[in-house]
Amino acid sequence: MRKYGETFKEQRILRGKTLKEIEAATGINNGNLSRYERDEVVPSIYICELLADYYGITLDELIGRDVVGETVTDKTSSK
Repeated sequence: MRKYGETFKEQRILRGKTLKEIEAATGINNGNLSRYERDEVVPSIYICELLADYYGITLDELIGRDVVGETVTDKTSSK
């Protein structure tokens, strides 16, 4: 899985947006947005929801999680 900051920045650049534009649209401080993109601060789930909604993507897409075709298994259970 990629670092979440990489995908935050990638999503912003793909849409040709500046940090200031995202701040104006979402209310998330651009300084904090910058820290998220540099992986200096872990965003709350609320912030992730705001950004995913703003970009029109899922939370998994926002954080760079690829779940297509993957399943979660309980590795602690015995067979």
